[in-house]
Amino acid sequence: MKKGIKIFLIILFLLILILFLIRLISPREIDDVTPGISCENEKEYIEKSEYLWVIPNFQGNKISENPEWCREILSLNKTLGMHGIKHTYREFKRENISQEELEEGMKIFEECFGYKPKDFKYPQLRYNKENKKLLEENGLKIRTKFSQFTHKVYHCDNGGISPDDYKITDIFRGIIDNRVADVL
Repeated sequence: MKKGIKIFLIILFLLILILFLIRLISPREIDDVTPGISCENEKEYIEKSEYLWVIPNFQGNKISENPEWCREILSLNKTLGMHGIKHTYREFKRENISQEELEEGMKIFEECFGYKPKDFKYPQLRYNKENKKLLEENGLKIRTKFSQFTHKVYHCDNGGISPDDYKITDIFRGIIDNRVADVL
């Protein structure tokens, strides 16, 4: 084998090893936390997670209208972030969110938890420049695809798939899903 190919393969192996080690020590995250999506199968993982990514207004169900749920999530003492407003596939990639829509989502979050969100993660990790600018102007720290690779990320209601059953190839599942969503 040529020397250049050997060096390339060694570097590739080291990068994969580093990514694996980073994911091993990084905190867990749960996406799609909202009263309208069951997390029953993920309760153990919610307890072990550091971050919960909350959808404020999923399918017209505002989290602030469910105070018992809000109290339960707060009692977990986790870092909470906003995960879209309504969590539609095109919400931040194809549609431009207005200042009013963003403020409404942030207000719903604040009414539920008693404080404004500081962190934001796009639904499907997809966004356009205008929406990114709007979020930054409103002081939200944006989590992007890189954090998806460096953190163990699980989702509420994974169709019955236990997080213990995930394979290394599932890391890339979100990227593939995003590309399919762009076509739709």
